[in-house]
Amino acid sequence: MQTFPPEGITYTEHAADIVSKASELIKSGRRFALITSVGIEGGAARDVGSLALVSDDDRMTGYLSNGCIDRDIQHHAMGALETGQKALIRYGDGSRYADLKLPCGGALDVLIDPNPDLNALLNAKQSFQRRCPVTLAFRSEETGSPTYQFTYAPPFRLYLAGRGAIFRAAAKAGHAAGFDICLLSPEAEDLAAVNHLASIPPVHLTSPDKVAAMDALDEHSAFLTLFHDHDWEPSLLKAALQTKASFIGSLGSRRTHAMRCETLRQIGVSDDELARLRGPIGLVPSLRNASFIAISALAEIVGNCPASIQQAGDIWPAEFEGVQRNG
Repeated sequence: MQTFPPEGITYTEHAADIVSKASELIKSGRRFALITSVGIEGGAARDVGSLALVSDDDRMTGYLSNGCIDRDIQHHAMGALETGQKALIRYGDGSRYADLKLPCGGALDVLIDPNPDLNALLNAKQSFQRRCPVTLAFRSEETGSPTYQFTYAPPFRLYLAGRGAIFRAAAKAGHAAGFDICLLSPEAEDLAAVNHLASIPPVHLTSPDKVAAMDALDEHSAFLTLFHDHDWEPSLLKAALQTKASFIGSLGSRRTHAMRCETLRQIGVSDDELARLRGPIGLVPSLRNASFIAISALAEIVGNCPASIQQAGDIWPAEFEGVQRNG
């Protein structure tokens, strides 16, 4: 079956991006339909609980498929905005839309709400800004009780301390992956090159012995040191190991990492803390390309911190009441 790319779509993945767009539309007085993936059978391009929205000018932010049904979702969302009625649509196995196949097989249930809880979305925006998890509930019009409930982690934060090509490449790759980027470097030129990618003001390191504040590191964060001159690492790593960061790692060889750990022991880092330090970072050893090293390191983070990076799955999968079922 030939499929066509959806029109007027902004591909973004994290719930915080959808909530931010919703907040923008609310403040401007614009209407929109909130779209949620509430059920998946078999393969799917997105996880259950994934969000998108369609504004009243027929523009979509987010996506529920890899292009095969997003245009149809837009069409139904515009219809819901016209009628004011919620709709629960099934695609794939068991759907009445036989001409809209899911190439990955299985089925996808999509809830379209043209009158979402605006206060809940505005509060969600504030919670994400405070780096707190957000729970969104979809309520039956008849009973007012939650029927589907999803909890989302705040955007994953990637804290990079380093210099040179690998530092810059990691910032670019992390930003492309949708991470919040925080930067520390002794090189003003490196900071200037990737400053536009940072979510908070970068920190210019002036001395290896001066401890930088690590307040931005939480359980939804990773910290990497990307130095070839490793004198900058000990104070930074000691401070990072005292936080709740879900991943802490350093660039270098196995020999370098052994020396690094010994140095950290000498400045008071315990063996329990050292057990959290990963090195050498990266799924692929002995790379000599800055971009590949950055991708290899990010892949290790994703592989080791899925709960911190992805949405949490607090779901009440009851049958949704008070909606129009299509398909």
